[in-house]
Amino acid sequence: MINFDEKMKRLTKVNGYLGSAVLNYTGETLYIENEHTGTDIAYAATIFNDTFRTISETCLDIGFAEASSVETKTQDGHVMLVKSAGEHHGNDFAKIDLFCIFRDDGNIALAKMIIDKTAKEISDELARI
Repeated sequence: MINFDEKMKRLTKVNGYLGSAVLNYTGETLYIENEHTGTDIAYAATIFNDTFRTISETCLDIGFAEASSVETKTQDGHVMLVKSAGEHHGNDFAKIDLFCIFRDDGNIALAKMIIDKTAKEISDELARI
């Protein structure tokens, strides 16, 4: 079984981190960390995931590949959803989405690098299960 706390540890230490969730390919929540916010992360992640799917379908409709990430920047924060590299495994079970919330003054560039790496690590581990 995947130790999500261990996999997400680097991300939770990034300056500005507020919360995160890991969703499987059907949108179900596999992991939630919301210690730093009073927000219902599971609900927010599910809504963001639905929006992400619509955006991804639109990308396909205009002739592009599926969306691999969506970032929403607000006046005071960033909300990101990143699709894992699970599609490279040809296994839906290995596909995950990583949802994260950061304050606007956080280290967003570092967060993006860690999010990409973490999503791939979790997806690769799921593919081996």
